[in-house]
Amino acid sequence: MKAAVLFSGGKDSTMAIYKAIESGWDVKYLISMISENPESYMFHTSNINLTQLSAEAMEIPLIRASTPGIKEEELDDLKDVLKDLKSKGVEGIFSGALASSYQKSRIDRICQEISLESVAPLWHIDPKKYMEELLDLGFKIILVSVSAEGLDESWLGKKIDREVLDDLISLHKKHGIHLAFEGGEAETLVLDCPLFRKKINLQKIEHTWQKDNGYITIKKAVLEDK
Repeated sequence: MKAAVLFSGGKDSTMAIYKAIESGWDVKYLISMISENPESYMFHTSNINLTQLSAEAMEIPLIRASTPGIKEEELDDLKDVLKDLKSKGVEGIFSGALASSYQKSRIDRICQEISLESVAPLWHIDPKKYMEELLDLGFKIILVSVSAEGLDESWLGKKIDREVLDDLISLHKKHGIHLAFEGGEAETLVLDCPLFRKKINLQKIEHTWQKDNGYITIKKAVLEDK
C-alpha cells in the first residue's frame, strides 16, 4: 500500500517514516507544510526548510505546500494536498503524533473525509522506551529549540545520547518535562538515521535566546557520505 508521511525533519516524523516502512507500507511521498505563521497550531516551523535536505538523504520525494497558518483554516491547505496525493494512488497518511489530540484528531478527520487511512504509529508510546528505541536504532538527533523549565541555552544544539537522556529523566522528575518533548517543550532535527543514505552536516548556525526559551537557525547545511 502506498503512503505519504507528514514530515518536519524532527525525530517523530522521521520515526513515523521508519515505522511505515517497517510495517510494509511503500512510502511514496513526504509532505512538509510551510507555515507563514511561526505559531501555527498544526505545523512545525523550526528550520522547516531543511526537510528538502532530509528528503534527499532518504531519497523520498518531498511535497512542500505553503499555508498562511491561520488556525483551523490551515487544515484546508493540508486537505488540498492530501486530495492530490489520493489521486496519485496514496492510500494512507502517517504522522508522528505522540499525544497531541489537537493535531491527531484533525488529521484523522481530514483523512476520513477523503477516504484515506490515518496512521499514527507513535500514538501514546511510552516516552522513555521511545527515546531509547531512537538511540538503539542509531538516530542522531539534536535540539533546535527549547521552551521548558529546566532547558536553558546550553541545550540548544545538544545531541541526544544516553547521558543526555539520563539528564532528561532527571528533569522529568524535577520539572515534569515530557521525555519526548510533547507539547512544544523542544523541537528536534534528525541529522542521520538508518533511513538516510547520506548524513546532514551543519556548517553554519545561529543561536537566539529570549530569557527562558530559544532556538537555532540553520544557515547552511550539506549532505555528506556516511
